[in-house]
Amino acid sequence: MFNPSRSQARRLFFDTWQKYHQKEQLSGMETIALEVVLQHPEYHALLRDADRYLDKDFPPELGETNPFLHMSMHVAIREQLAIDQPVGIVKRFEQLKARLQGNEHEAMHQTMECLAEMIWYSQRNQTAPDANIYLDCMDQFTGVSNKR
Repeated sequence: MFNPSRSQARRLFFDTWQKYHQKEQLSGMETIALEVVLQHPEYHALLRDADRYLDKDFPPELGETNPFLHMSMHVAIREQLAIDQPVGIVKRFEQLKARLQGNEHEAMHQTMECLAEMIWYSQRNQTAPDANIYLDCMDQFTGVSNKR
């Protein structure tokens, strides 16, 4: 899934949740998605109702958090950590986690804020994503300067 459609990305979470409850074997990506879903019990009911939520919009201007975007960002960060891409993210994530007394989930959420900031800058400036923005943001959260 290098460039999934919105529906395909959402379907991953719906299908994974269904397979989990039917005790079916999961693919590698589904295993990662399940780990994320299990950390978010507030989304479990939503994942049981694909007909209602597959195409639902979650407009931020109405104060709605998009659960699929949130979970997808968790998955993306897990993939980044697995291959240390951008280079240095693992080190920063570990520093952040240590600063948060080992709270990996909160470290994920702070990392997610940095990922979102990088994406926002990229979209606003119509440029490629800049890993320096991402990593600098993480440095701000850790309070550690990791000169590149």
